Amino acid sequence: MPYIIYDLEMTVCRKKTQISEIIEIGAAKVEERDGQLVIVDTFQAFVQPAKNPVLTKATTEFTGITQEDVRTAGQFPEALARFLAWIGADEYYLCSWGPDDKLQFIRECRSHKLDMTWIRNHNNLQRLLTSIRKQEKHQQMGLKAALEWLEIPFSGSHHRAMDDAVNTARIFVKLADQMKLDKNEFAEDKQEDEVVYKTGHFANNPFGNLADLLEEEPYAG
Repeated sequence: MPYIIYDLEMTVCRKKTQISEIIEIGAAKVEERDGQLVIVDTFQAFVQPAKNPVLTKATTEFTGITQEDVRTAGQFPEALARFLAWIGADEYYLCSWGPDDKLQFIRECRSHKLDMTWIRNHNNLQRLLTSIRKQEKHQQMGLKAALEWLEIPFSGSHHRAMDDAVNTARIFVKLADQMKLDKNEFAEDKQEDEVVYKTGHFANNPFGNLADLLEEEPYAG
């Protein structure tokens, strides 16, 4: 059963009235080979935002993603179809760092009236790491800090979806024997019950005000 470790990059929102849109999907596929978990494949797709197709300077500065990158890219439904085809037909675990990316997937699937039952067996690796470290929810570590704690050098560029997904997968591979993943089905009415780090590109996050209370530097996916 493969483990799909994914990450999203979104447009930067500086105002509460603005809505973030996915502009990049990145993922790493982890499988067991010869008794060990290894990264066997990666996925990357740019996404052309539908509501605000012109990227702001803040978005490009934060992510490094340019207007040219998304100009010829498909919009979210096409990118999602490619992502699901890459995952394949076998049962899988779907994992992200924190809850933000899952919420963004739900928001955009709902906006485009797309099926969401594929969002199953979803696990928040940041929360599982917090449990391993026996910390409180408000003490959750950012990706960079988690890599440093595990003495794993960061590979690639920060705030790029595939690079962040691969680095998250490296954390998972190292700690998988201590993580108990849940099997679950998508529930339309289920609400996340944890504090979410507020980031510049996720200013419309409903948990943003709570995140202001955190002292640790926030992680931006």
